[in-house]
Amino acid sequence: MGNKMKRMQMITTLMAAVSIGAVLAEAKPLAGSRPNIILVMTDDQGMGDLSCMGNQVVRTPKIDRFHDQAVRFRDFQVSPTCAPTRAAIMSGRAPFKNGVTHTIFQRERMALDTFTLPQALQSAGYKTGIFGKWHLGDEEAYLPGNRGFSEALIHGAGGIGQTRYGDFPANEENLYFDNVLLHNDTIVKTKGFCTDVFFESGLAWIRKQHEAKHPFFAYISLNAPHAPLVAPEKYTKRFSELGYDKGTAGRYGMVENIDDNFGRMMDKLAGWKALDNTLVIFMTDNGATHLSGKLNGKKLRHFNANLKGGKNSPYEGGTHVPAFWQWKGVLGEGVDVDALTAHIDLYKTFCELADVKLPAKMQELDGRSLLPLLKDPKADWPDRELFVHCGRWNPGKRDDFKYKKCAVRTERWRFSNNQTLYDISKDPSETTDVAAAHPEVVSKLRKSFDEWWESVLPLMVNEGLPKVAPEDQPLAIRYNKQLKEKGIPEWAPQPLD
Repeated sequence: MGNKMKRMQMITTLMAAVSIGAVLAEAKPLAGSRPNIILVMTDDQGMGDLSCMGNQVVRTPKIDRFHDQAVRFRDFQVSPTCAPTRAAIMSGRAPFKNGVTHTIFQRERMALDTFTLPQALQSAGYKTGIFGKWHLGDEEAYLPGNRGFSEALIHGAGGIGQTRYGDFPANEENLYFDNVLLHNDTIVKTKGFCTDVFFESGLAWIRKQHEAKHPFFAYISLNAPHAPLVAPEKYTKRFSELGYDKGTAGRYGMVENIDDNFGRMMDKLAGWKALDNTLVIFMTDNGATHLSGKLNGKKLRHFNANLKGGKNSPYEGGTHVPAFWQWKGVLGEGVDVDALTAHIDLYKTFCELADVKLPAKMQELDGRSLLPLLKDPKADWPDRELFVHCGRWNPGKRDDFKYKKCAVRTERWRFSNNQTLYDISKDPSETTDVAAAHPEVVSKLRKSFDEWWESVLPLMVNEGLPKVAPEDQPLAIRYNKQLKEKGIPEWAPQPLD
């Protein structure tokens, strides 16, 4: 009887130890946990371009499943266009402070004194890779290999085929298929649809780092569904048969292709048992484009999650994007975070996760760490002011555009174009201007914007630069030189199957 009691006591003690261990595991701090980080960011995909967000036409079951199991930042803000958002992520500060005010005219070049996010992660022992769109400068000093990425496979300029702005000349010939890309220091010819290539290449690199047990940051930065609206026929066929115009079929086809690739990525990560120590994020870089089309010859508006405006607008439709975070067994599943968050927050968040020791001398960071919200979606999160400006003024016209296509966003308010005020808490679709009813809010936000504008003017280091002819673009010169000296080799990632 005594031995039986002792055994029972031992079992009880072991069970208690297991229970305590489980509690400790759940309470393990996120700071310094050093997960692998995979950031998948699409281009020009808005809040309404996923079926989990209410779109009844496009089908995105893989991203929908990811969304259902993720922490969802429900008020996540970015910049209204491509390069500014990328600059904010890479620097942790407002893009105008990096000189990035446009997507062309050399105003997409991120200031060289920026201590970039991948540089910070490298300093903490992370391997870093980018696959897809860079769009922060094509001259040698600005390229990702010199900004903290140890592996890079990118197109030039803001889009594949945009040769007048700096992409490789050959990419005008076969848009989005069999593209010429820069792989580290060599220009190469790839085979297949661009989104497939970027995911395949990213996954091959991820597997290599996983097998070598290197912590890594993989930035799968897609150019889709940015125009031109081109996708493989297997993805456009359903929309064409339904009667949609060619542009809509191409764009939604690109979205469904992204969904298939994203699902395959998650399946591969699960098969490699990589998800337990990997934070995976899905987000987009700005609001949607191609918001109108035709169905059986009749004009229609595409679903935009009931938001006002789209890409290159100062409204919610321009800057409010999906942001889903998943870390198996660590973050909650199906959790909504309502706090006002933004692209500038990724830098501090990733650095805190990776236990980065930032240098004493570097740019001042504008963002906050999101770790408190990842631990508790109701954590204390003081109100803030986020400043939006579409930039894109013509050369020499900056001062005339101060109050054009701009906004200040707080948790409750959106003050646009120095005149209209929307109560986002009650009117997320921005249907009713309430400026007259809240003059004190207008006055406060107008003053804040003026102060912000004055503070960023001296940091716009790319203003007044000369226009560059297509043949004089850095990657065009590089392409023609390599073509003449040694040709353009074919390249493909290591097969996954």
